[in-house]
Amino acid sequence: MRIAGTSIPSEKRLIIALTYIYGIGPKRSQDICDKSKIDKSIRIKDLSTEQEELLRKTVADLGVTLESDLKRNISQDVKRLQDIGSYRGFRHRRKLPARGQRTKTNSRTKRGKKVAVANKKKVAK
Repeated sequence: MRIAGTSIPSEKRLIIALTYIYGIGPKRSQDICDKSKIDKSIRIKDLSTEQEELLRKTVADLGVTLESDLKRNISQDVKRLQDIGSYRGFRHRRKLPARGQRTKTNSRTKRGKKVAVANKKKVAK
C-alpha cells in the first residue's frame, strides 16, 4: 500500500505503519486514526479498499507538509542559515552540533570515528 508516495509495510499495525511516512510521528498517526475512525491495531494487509481510500484522504486533508516537500523545506532553511552567515549556518556547514551541545567529549556521530594520535607516549615516573 502506498500513501503520500511512501510504501507502507503490510505486516505492521496501522498506528506504527503510518509513522513510515516522513513527517508523520506517533502523535500525528494517532490523530489520523482517530479522525478516520479506523482501529489503530488493525494490520495494513487487513484494511478494506474503502478504509485505504479513507486513510489516503485523511492524510491528504491534514494540511501539513510531508515527504519530499518537507525535506526540501528543511534543506532550504539550512541553506538560508548558511547563506546569511549565521552561527547555526556555520555549525551546519562544519557538520557540528548546532544547538549548543558540548563537543569536547561527545558528538562522536558528527565528528566521526576516533583517530589515534601518533607518537603520543605516556611519561614514566
